[in-house]
Amino acid sequence: MAGDRPANGGPGEGTPFGWLYGKGRSDDEQPQDGAEVTERIPVQPRPDGYRPPEPTAVRPAVTPPRPPAPAPTPAPTPAPGPPPGRSGDGFWSRRLRRPRFYIRTVLLVILLFVVYTVAVPFVTWSSSDQVAFEPDGSRPAEQDGTTYLLVGSDSRADLSAEERRRLTTGNPASELTDTIMLLHTGDGPNVLLSIPRDTVTDSGAYGVTKINAAYARGGVPLLTQIIEDETGIRVDKYVEIGLGGVADVVDAVGGIEVNAKERLNDKFAGINIKKGRQTLDGAQALGYSRSRKFSQFGDLERVRRQREVVAAIGDKVLSPWTVLNPVRWWKLNKAVPRFFVFGEGTSKVDASRWALSMSRVQLTCTMPVTDTSANFWDLDRAGPLFEAIIEDRTDDITKNQCTGNGIAR
Repeated sequence: MAGDRPANGGPGEGTPFGWLYGKGRSDDEQPQDGAEVTERIPVQPRPDGYRPPEPTAVRPAVTPPRPPAPAPTPAPTPAPGPPPGRSGDGFWSRRLRRPRFYIRTVLLVILLFVVYTVAVPFVTWSSSDQVAFEPDGSRPAEQDGTTYLLVGSDSRADLSAEERRRLTTGNPASELTDTIMLLHTGDGPNVLLSIPRDTVTDSGAYGVTKINAAYARGGVPLLTQIIEDETGIRVDKYVEIGLGGVADVVDAVGGIEVNAKERLNDKFAGINIKKGRQTLDGAQALGYSRSRKFSQFGDLERVRRQREVVAAIGDKVLSPWTVLNPVRWWKLNKAVPRFFVFGEGTSKVDASRWALSMSRVQLTCTMPVTDTSANFWDLDRAGPLFEAIIEDRTDDITKNQCTGNGIAR
């Protein structure tokens, strides 16, 4: 039993596990320092003179330095995108970023404009009528330069009743040429010479009559023959302008500016304007170039105004705005085939040269006459004038030979 066991026996004796704690040991076996045997650390015996080594300092572990971290790469700045509502990846967006696209576009527009400007006269003038103008029989020999016979016909055949009322043209059966001019171009200044309608000439089989009647009696060839016989100047080209042509061309270029030397109130010509500088529309310009009954110089003043109208039209035709305005350019050339007639053999290039020459006239003259009736020419002054044109020496024409109304200075 447990109470009968020795207190400090070994295993199986005394108090359970007493042997583990030194119970029952002799005094020699007890630790001298009072500690339990189990509480002491056994010490290995040391040889005599042994000294423990000095403690060695523990060198701390050295960690190799880390390479520096690479600098962060900045994020690329995004390209500005297209405006809201537009696609930046579209075809036109890519094209518009290329300067060559702009250059090619501008060149294409310029090319199309040039083609249009050149093509319009060729298209519209292709329907213009051509008439025979060269007379039979002997004619002056070929001469230097080019001389055009310009005729303003008062024919109303192509005008409607409404147009005749608007332009105050009167009798639709009239076939007179109240406007007769010679335009000479060559090495010298261009000369525009008016021949008064009342000039008395020999019409051959038709007898002695006023020159404006030749057109009605023998047509253009008879008129050409009379002028060549009387002046010795060879006519190279022929251009005829109807009454409506003047009005249409003036309206097409937006009106013309004239400087009226006197007040004109002529109900027969349909004109009522004040004296001085002013802008005329087509109907007014036609009346301005036709009126002759209420002027001191009669027909001589009328032919001066005709040349003024021609020069004003030329200035407008060659103005940049007329050429650059497609609508105005079309209207101007559209008026040509209806009211303009050219002589046989006149090409479109010839017609263009004539139009250009009309805008570059340096000398404007009325045929030298003896008096205001303008029935007879002053041959003393007219002779040298004819010779200068025949020989293409227009630089030699004097102011006394070339006057505005044909009267000697």
